[in-house]
Amino acid sequence: MPTAIVPHSKAKGIDFCGTEDYYYIVRSDVGVYMKSSNFNEGSDIEIFDLHLSCRNGENYLASEEGYFYIIKGDSYRKVSNMNTDGDAQVFALHPNCRGGDSYYSINDYFYIVFLDKGVYRKTSNMNEDSDAQEFSIHDNCKNGLYYWGTDKYVYFVESGFEWGVEYHKTSNMNEDSDGQTFSMHKSVVNFLPGGVAIAEGTTFGKWELAKSFVNSSDSTVHWVKEVTHQQGVKKSALSSIEHNWSIKTTASFSTGNLSGAFAQKQFSLEVQYGGKKVDTTSQSWNDVKTVKETIDVTLEPHQQVWIWFYVLGLGTVDILFCRDMQSTNTSEPPTNDPLPPAK
Repeated sequence: MPTAIVPHSKAKGIDFCGTEDYYYIVRSDVGVYMKSSNFNEGSDIEIFDLHLSCRNGENYLASEEGYFYIIKGDSYRKVSNMNTDGDAQVFALHPNCRGGDSYYSINDYFYIVFLDKGVYRKTSNMNEDSDAQEFSIHDNCKNGLYYWGTDKYVYFVESGFEWGVEYHKTSNMNEDSDGQTFSMHKSVVNFLPGGVAIAEGTTFGKWELAKSFVNSSDSTVHWVKEVTHQQGVKKSALSSIEHNWSIKTTASFSTGNLSGAFAQKQFSLEVQYGGKKVDTTSQSWNDVKTVKETIDVTLEPHQQVWIWFYVLGLGTVDILFCRDMQSTNTSEPPTNDPLPPAK
């Protein structure tokens, strides 16, 4: 089964929104959002800090009037800028507008998608539910993973990944009018939850041999030996994740560090999303360096010991050289995963 991205239903604080000129992807889990003029071409990609007050929304949408709307519980926050939380106001959601699976805006209207009911609601005001209408969702539009709108169209990320990540464009979800499907550029795919595994390769973990000692004598031997191994993150191997990203000077992540944050999130995901479901927050995410450790070992006659250290990677490339070391009495590496499970 092809690796998939994490759907909106399982990705708290992660969503898409759009306007006439730009598409946006919000990653509350990393604390940033992406702006791009074209997801197919990966054009004009910029990465900004996401203001603390704008994180962890259940849904995000943008309007042509220049505002972003963040849905959380039974209310929504309206801001002019998600980086600064500019002009923030909070309103109650009308009961008819609560509990949507996705929200988007086209021109002067807001749209609320209720996937279980197979309908979407259109209203000019989410606080008052003004001018409300309800429409059935065309079969072609029912399985979107993320929905967002622009000045004329609604888009959604397709659920199938046989041909990579694709998104669909239509002028009407009731009829799937003018429907078209586009591939998503690698630079955008890397920003999605689970996208790093699709673009760069799925996560792997392995034990690498650091040193072995063999007592070939007939006497017990006590050795104190120095073992060298690598520790930290190989930032050069992560450079392709950030390729084509312009990280703005206001962003808290400098070049090289943001890709590490995305790799850390990728390692924590479940296997179906190309992850390993491990927590790497206690590991060193500084530049990889060579460290020395002293091994104190007593070997009986003809006994041997093999010293191993643990590595995580993407595809075929080693990325994170962990602190964890273990020993075995044979040349077979350990079989356990030393990292704690991700929550």
